[in-house]
Amino acid sequence: MRVLVTGSAGFIGSHVVEALREQGHEPVGYDVREDPGADVRDPAAVRRALAGVDAVCHQAAMVGLGNGVADAAEYVSRNDLGTAVLLAAMAGAGVRRLVLAGSMVVYGEGRYACPRHGVVRPGPRAVADLDAGRFEPLCPRCGADLSPGLVGEDAPADPRNVYATTKLAQEHLAAAWARTTGGTAVSLRYHNVYGPRMPRDTPYAGVASFFRSALARGEAPRVFEDGRQRRDFVHVRDVAAANVAALRAAGPPQGALTAYNTGSGEPHTVGEMAVALAAAYGGPEPVVTGEYRLGDVRHITADSARLRAELGWRPRVGFAEGVREFARAGLRGE
Repeated sequence: MRVLVTGSAGFIGSHVVEALREQGHEPVGYDVREDPGADVRDPAAVRRALAGVDAVCHQAAMVGLGNGVADAAEYVSRNDLGTAVLLAAMAGAGVRRLVLAGSMVVYGEGRYACPRHGVVRPGPRAVADLDAGRFEPLCPRCGADLSPGLVGEDAPADPRNVYATTKLAQEHLAAAWARTTGGTAVSLRYHNVYGPRMPRDTPYAGVASFFRSALARGEAPRVFEDGRQRRDFVHVRDVAAANVAALRAAGPPQGALTAYNTGSGEPHTVGEMAVALAAAYGGPEPVVTGEYRLGDVRHITADSARLRAELGWRPRVGFAEGVREFARAGLRGE
């Protein structure tokens, strides 16, 4: 299969290219880092890149929580306009298979259960609570403590920052394209991806990159809130393998978009990641700061059973092994 990989020089995209090649496919790279003319928002350039292509693996995106709404226009341009241009070109070129780099951020907060009211969806956290160190969301009906659980693909979307909103819009655009063209679209909703070639410490990097960058500077990783936020850290090679599985799968229906959570299935706290990474690197122990980012959520962990059952994928890199490797691996400068 000849596969156009947008964002092919990026953190995840570069691993997808390698995984495709290892499985006997022909990846076609498309990335502004390697070619300034390879902008996914350029219709003519995208049309040229699609020549002879069987499928598209769309990784190109502006990622991370960013700077509130100050960079909203840039997020929408890169993520949503770029996706719209790509899909229009695919429709014209007759390319009918798409795998989209989705994200767990479309859910907002994760799944919570109240002892009295069952599964509930807490609203956005209040500044006053965060300033006072009250980080855990409470039951919106009775104010009781909640138990976090695994979120499934059928949970309602509730994006809580600009980046999350653009990732949900990408899915809606892909679904519209699939209905119009009869194409097959898969969104892999990545959880917290980490591993070699992760971008260096920027406002758009993931938390594991922030910790690794601090250690490289000889500084202690700074853990926000109380460090007990639950996340699903999934290794980048496992994410790349999920992309290959989605491209070759016969299961996803034509004319629709199918979403798959893509996570390890083993929740860890942010504090656990910081401690494990510092120990593996041999650097200073983490410092819990109590700081917070307003657009962030407390707990979000995946139920990836659908991906395992329908596409035959399973993660192969365990948390301890992956963290040890990441501690030794270089970061990609941006």
